Amino acid sequence: MAILKPFKGIRPPADIVEKIASRPYDVLNSEEARKESEGNEYSLLHITKPEIDMDPGIDVHLPEVYEKARENFDKFRANGWLVPDKKENYYVYAQTMNAKTQYGLVGCASVEDYMNGVIKKHELTRPDKEEDRMKHVRVNNANIEPVFFTYPAVNELDVIVEDVVNNTKPVYDFTADDGVGHHFWIIDNEDTISRITEVFAKIPASYVADGHHRTAAAALVGLEKMKNNPNHTGKEEYNYFLAVHFPDNQLSIIDYNRLVKDLNGLSSEEFLNKLETAFFVEKKGKEIFKPEHLHNLSLYLDGEWYSLIAREGTYSDDDPIGVLDVTILTEQVLAPMLGITDLRRSTRIDFVGGIRGLGELKRRVDSGEMKLAFALYPVTLKQLINIADTDNIMPPKTTWFEPKLRSGLVIHSLN
Repeated sequence: MAILKPFKGIRPPADIVEKIASRPYDVLNSEEARKESEGNEYSLLHITKPEIDMDPGIDVHLPEVYEKARENFDKFRANGWLVPDKKENYYVYAQTMNAKTQYGLVGCASVEDYMNGVIKKHELTRPDKEEDRMKHVRVNNANIEPVFFTYPAVNELDVIVEDVVNNTKPVYDFTADDGVGHHFWIIDNEDTISRITEVFAKIPASYVADGHHRTAAAALVGLEKMKNNPNHTGKEEYNYFLAVHFPDNQLSIIDYNRLVKDLNGLSSEEFLNKLETAFFVEKKGKEIFKPEHLHNLSLYLDGEWYSLIAREGTYSDDDPIGVLDVTILTEQVLAPMLGITDLRRSTRIDFVGGIRGLGELKRRVDSGEMKLAFALYPVTLKQLINIADTDNIMPPKTTWFEPKLRSGLVIHSLN
């Protein structure tokens, strides 16, 4: 059963929270981070992307870069820009996008739960990316950024969160530059805290929705600290890490699409003819065509949009992985026709989150940068949970969650 624990959050004063809150470290590169934080000494990017305070072009994995993160974290606390709460609390973090609000419980997940599979994942992680975030956790002795979890919705928890939202004032309430609203409440009532812990303990599993590398890094650092502490009791703060838990009935996944640089030596006509073996192909014209249902893909090639409907035999509805449209595309097109067999390393393919819209696919193909694009019907949360429950792993770049969590609303110290 899942463990959720209250903690003493480290948080910014309300009058500067908008300046501190930033996008997650992994959704922008160093140059984008420099531009985004320009003129803003409060931005959490000074801690999560500390290379922005160093010479452009510096190797971001050098020890002095991680040390700069620690130096900046110390500075933020010394300046009163990040202040520890006096007691252990839970928190509610809500996000509003396109008139829809989702409400997450902020608490600490358990390292032990991650290690024994109570926290389930659906993506592979790369050791180099794990180690990067592990170094960041080690040097700061804190989870600076939360991870994004989901869990099977529980009515009592929904009622508790609703009561907090309706009857207490948020400590933070602002709209970021991208139009997403961020709202944050403190749950400090001891009876409510105890009941949340008790109810959550009856949930059989939680799921990593977004932030697999941060989750792995946080858990592995906790495991290191366990092994290195001869007086380890299991109650230390390093046994836990920062996570925002959203009920599964409030979340949706948006599409994650593909761009390919060339036709692997085929002409457009030859390629379209080959597609007929695996799909019913219908030309849709120059207007953007978005997939309408599972096993319906769209193709953009030579200024034209096509509907591709997978033929029977190209997928298996009884296989959690085989049913996915990303699997159909890879096994029927990318590998056999276009010669792209390693999605993680091939330089001939790129991935675009659906938040950018299908117009972004069209733009990049029309510019000549890419030859063709595939738009996919979004994976469902039910499919994600089924894959995680059966210990399967999704193909790379399958799910895109939006909105992203803002970093800097609350931090968890491992002390």
